[in-house]
Amino acid sequence: DLLLNDDGSKLYVACVNSDTVVVIDTAKNSVAERILVRPDAALPFGSMPNALALRGDTLYVANGGNNAIAVVQLNEDAPATVEGFIPTGWCPGALTIHEDQLLVANVKGVGPRTTQPNKDGHNVHQHRGTITQIELNLDDVQLAAHTTKVKEYASTPAALRAWERGQVNAKPVPVPKKLGEPSPIEHIVYIIKENRTYDQVLGDMSQGNNDASLCIFPRKISPNHHALAEQFVQLDNYYCNGVNSADGHAWSTEGNVTDHLEKSFGGFTRSYTFGDDPLSYSSTGFLWDNVLSHGLSFRNYGEMDYASPVPEDKSFTDVYTDFINKTPGITFTQKIGIAKLQQYTAQDYPGWNMRIPDVLRADAFLTELKAYEKRGYWPNLSIVYLPNDHTSGTSENMPTPAAHMADNDLALGRIVDGLSHSPFWKKMAIFIIEDDPQNGFDHVDGHRSICFVVSPWAKRGALVSDFYNQTSVLHTMQRILALPPMNQMDAMAPVMHSCFQEEPDFTPYTHLPNIQPLDELNPVITALNTDEQHWATLSAAQDFDHVDAADETSLNMILWHAMKGVDAPYPTAQSGAHGTGLKALGLDFSGEEDEDD
Repeated sequence: DLLLNDDGSKLYVACVNSDTVVVIDTAKNSVAERILVRPDAALPFGSMPNALALRGDTLYVANGGNNAIAVVQLNEDAPATVEGFIPTGWCPGALTIHEDQLLVANVKGVGPRTTQPNKDGHNVHQHRGTITQIELNLDDVQLAAHTTKVKEYASTPAALRAWERGQVNAKPVPVPKKLGEPSPIEHIVYIIKENRTYDQVLGDMSQGNNDASLCIFPRKISPNHHALAEQFVQLDNYYCNGVNSADGHAWSTEGNVTDHLEKSFGGFTRSYTFGDDPLSYSSTGFLWDNVLSHGLSFRNYGEMDYASPVPEDKSFTDVYTDFINKTPGITFTQKIGIAKLQQYTAQDYPGWNMRIPDVLRADAFLTELKAYEKRGYWPNLSIVYLPNDHTSGTSENMPTPAAHMADNDLALGRIVDGLSHSPFWKKMAIFIIEDDPQNGFDHVDGHRSICFVVSPWAKRGALVSDFYNQTSVLHTMQRILALPPMNQMDAMAPVMHSCFQEEPDFTPYTHLPNIQPLDELNPVITALNTDEQHWATLSAAQDFDHVDAADETSLNMILWHAMKGVDAPYPTAQSGAHGTGLKALGLDFSGEEDEDD
């Protein structure tokens, strides 16, 4: 934001990606002052000031990352001072002053809620913004109380503790209590998949907080997902920070979403980024930047890559047939928008493209793993992208939803199998997540998703119901590798201590074969009855060439009816960010005052 004072002598600039407000002397055309507006100066990046209002010598700054207003006292002959903070709604993004009130437009408000949930569901693109009215005539005691609340809500003490360094000669434990303490784990494999909620996949589990009626990809379709949950850690209170791929991959790899991206949810008019729009990058960089800048090694398999088979017009059947027949010379083009990521990316591993089976990706990964085994070396961080649980809906001549999911499941199982039988297993931890839940249905909330922690140092056969999310995964991986958090968001996230044990169990994982055929194709539209044709036609209208470009509500309905039958009532009330199951878990949900969730 830009704001001139009344006489035009000062221009105030909210620098969202550096947590500062710059004061420009317009007569001299020079910077007069830089004001840091974090709740604590010792915090890393993440406050994201993006809106300004001025009354007299007091400047009000909307900190989108802290859900707060910074109150700044401007001084003529001395540096400005941050007097305190006032809590707001979710992601304040615009300010104006009316008489003695500060009006705050909260960009994300109460989240993706619609006014008629029984009609339209809860759509991730339809955030319901809010306006906060703040009385400006606050005394010092009132402002101090507000400041205390802001620091509590922003988890400032936890974020600051995340930077406290421990003893380098401490006893090694899987997840150290403090930054810099040793861990027996040297290799992290980070597997990122696409778009499933917890109940959609694990709703049929015999233990945990599950709803079998919402499970569309049960054990017979996803046996390895179920086996990993049973043999290692089953997390039934884990959530995605992101709600679609544009912000989901940002949360998964940056631990933060920029102001530009947060404000794009009105329609993504500039771009729907998959790592290919520089305006969407956080100033603190990506997980691999943190790894590489601390002298560790990194390898990427498909993340943020738009892949195409060669020739480009090959169908899924063409690619799958080449794979089954081991046709020599199968190649793919890569398109990665981040130059550094391209440098560390495996050339034979394709990223997003629903015409490429995940089992082919698994083969490419395992081939490179064998080469690393011969060299006796494996990177400290590997990111592996397995996107096909996204599915292509019921688009004709593409795999059925069940086949896509079974393909994803088998690829996942084979990769974990290969890693656990490798010489690197004793010093390894594998984290498996979805980039986002894509407005899916779940009886707790549409943000609840699946996460697996697989390691000799992970607990075995354990149900863990502690609250964790995507930034928890990042914080935990960084703590293991003795890396500091990237920003306030991953610094404040709870570390996943409950998933690990101090005595290792080196028993490897053996993958389960698929039951569902991987090459089962959706029939052509003309071969379907009238009701089936409706969903197939809707599926054909979706864009599956780009990550999550399909309408998420439509796709979830398509998947539901494909797996449950065209006559099965769609669970609208359990889709998206409804939050009805959060209170029972001791979690707050910022819905309207007259709601009971």
